[in-house]
Amino acid sequence: MELGTGIGWRPEIAEAVEALPGLDWVEVVAENICPGHLPDSLARLRARGVRIVPHGVSLGLGGAERPSPERLSALAERAEALGTPLVSEHIAFVRAGGPLTASPSLEAGHLLPVPRTREALAVLCENVRIAQESLPVPLALENIAALVSWPGDELTEGRFLAELVERTGVRLLIDVANLHTNRVNRGEDPVAALDELPTEAIAYVHVAGGVERDGVWHDTHAHPVPRQVLDLLAELRRRVAPPGVLLERDDAFPPPGELAAELEAITGTLRGAAGGGSRSPGPARSPGAPPAAAVPPAPEPSAEPPAAPGTPVPAAEPANRERERLAIAQTALLSALVAGTPAPEGFDPARLRVQARALAAKRADVVARIAPELPELLGGTYRPAFLAYAKGRPLRGGYRRDALAFAEHLLARGRPEDPRHRRQLALWWRDRTGPRPPRRGTRLVRAARTRLAGVGR
Repeated sequence: MELGTGIGWRPEIAEAVEALPGLDWVEVVAENICPGHLPDSLARLRARGVRIVPHGVSLGLGGAERPSPERLSALAERAEALGTPLVSEHIAFVRAGGPLTASPSLEAGHLLPVPRTREALAVLCENVRIAQESLPVPLALENIAALVSWPGDELTEGRFLAELVERTGVRLLIDVANLHTNRVNRGEDPVAALDELPTEAIAYVHVAGGVERDGVWHDTHAHPVPRQVLDLLAELRRRVAPPGVLLERDDAFPPPGELAAELEAITGTLRGAAGGGSRSPGPARSPGAPPAAAVPPAPEPSAEPPAAPGTPVPAAEPANRERERLAIAQTALLSALVAGTPAPEGFDPARLRVQARALAAKRADVVARIAPELPELLGGTYRPAFLAYAKGRPLRGGYRRDALAFAEHLLARGRPEDPRHRRQLALWWRDRTGPRPPRRGTRLVRAARTRLAGVGR
């Protein structure tokens, strides 16, 4: 299945994406589109024959709970509506708590790493098989970037992915930017990971930019693709010609010419590496990164003949006690990150603080995007006010509810200090929390009041 060269479609760069020469496909965040109401830009791209691949972020297949039938159904609906050749998701957990731990559910609001243990792999494999049975097209799973490492890992990243493919037949979405992130933050060798991958299972590749601050690499998708990431793309190309390569950009969008130049740099890297060449040296980690965890060597190969590529190997399903142990461990980690509970044993407390700040910052950014009135009313005080609110208040019920809870939190404390802004915030909050949505006439009157209040400043 050849995809070619693509880019992550975002509303902010829709016009620029449509104008890119030689674009073969785009990827969209599955949760951000409605199957019956595609944005006009996506509809035009599809009419031109540009493929659209939905990329999910909320299944949490690496979590202890079995995947939600409702979320799987929603992803399947988007796949059918778009006529896509495949869908993709992540090897990550995004929530914890709940029935398996008899504790309140917690949402991370971001992708968190799973332990690379055989027990966690068994749970992941069962979850993947459930997803595969629910989806109308093949599933590809992405390796994620991580700021923290689980203690007691039993497998390298490459072996973990190889065994996942062997047991389930799932395809792989290899993010070379995430391999670089884990080199800096976790001291892992990305070249060794590429050596262990079943390259025939690769569906496509992600390329993205980031930035290093205080010895920590942040996978921002808001910076240009660095040379180190392009070098890893070349390493991958020397092993296999990937069916598709995609540029991700989620924020701080550059002018259209810079996007086109980044795509050209990617295709140029692929062309240059196609003729072979020497391989890069091993890991070059930041001075502040932890040393790579010692991982037992891969087991000797079996005398049994290998299965054909993509053929799943049956494996015993995990018992509930294995899910319960994983649930307890993931809940303890997530609670430390979003609720301020003590760091679980074996984790680096300093790295957990970095991860906790990153989760809170992302949460603030998402709330600002879905409720832009809040940063408009609060101005420069929005971010510190939101971070103070979020401290010790885990995300529950989604970002829209989070925005409303934040507004209520401010109003209960007599904020904003400006009475006009406080009145505007109260109107905004009431419009969205009343027993029924206000009628159009009411909304127009309130909008007029808001404008008049602004004029009186």
